[in-house]
Amino acid sequence: MPPINVPPTRSNLLRMKQELQFAREGYDILDKKREVLTTELIHLAHDAEVLQQQVWKLLAAAYRALEKAELTMGQERVEWAALAVNKTVEVQIKCRGVMGVPIPIIEAHGEPPKMPYSLGDTMATLDEASAAFREVLNRIPELSELVTSVWRLARELRKTQRRVNALQYIFIPDYEATVAFIESALEEREREETFRLKRLKTKVARPTIGPPTREYEQPYRDISGGKKSPVYRDIGGGKSPIYRDISGGGPRSGEFG
Repeated sequence: MPPINVPPTRSNLLRMKQELQFAREGYDILDKKREVLTTELIHLAHDAEVLQQQVWKLLAAAYRALEKAELTMGQERVEWAALAVNKTVEVQIKCRGVMGVPIPIIEAHGEPPKMPYSLGDTMATLDEASAAFREVLNRIPELSELVTSVWRLARELRKTQRRVNALQYIFIPDYEATVAFIESALEEREREETFRLKRLKTKVARPTIGPPTREYEQPYRDISGGKKSPVYRDIGGGKSPIYRDISGGGPRSGEFG
């Protein structure tokens, strides 16, 4: 039995061939998409890893500067200075497509914050901590863009890989086996029909039995030694009976002299 249960007809054969061609074209498209996604994912993953290491280093340096500021100024004064700073960064998010996958583009805009305190109220360690966190804040949108892109591409790549495997190992082999089964069944049916037609032609061409034939009866002699004329004998089942002269007289009815 074929993997796809369909009657072996020519219409189903054409339909299975069309679906097989469609599955092969879909496999080619998805395979190319998989290659593009893989290339883009490797590129973005490398950039994200490099940028993440840089951000971690900047963030570690910023926290060290913050600890120094707290040691020199005290935690309360540092918190007061931090709360006095207004919003400094504006973020805009756009999208671009990579093989149908929406990839975010994050843009950050802003000016350095205006310090609401005088230089005499703070120390240089606070300015160092502020500059370090400012650098981290400028890098985070770019890192978020790369990480989000990597996650989306990886998810789409897994979906594409499952579809490619399904087409390659399930659908295409099933369609090929079904097409082969229908073609074999149709060929077998055609051979049987050809053989039946040949037998029918042979029966039609066979000669028919003609009308009954006649043959001569061998001449015979009577008891006086005289030779009688030959007579016809009907071997085909004729209606007229044949009379034989047993008295030695002249010809009788049904006898030909």
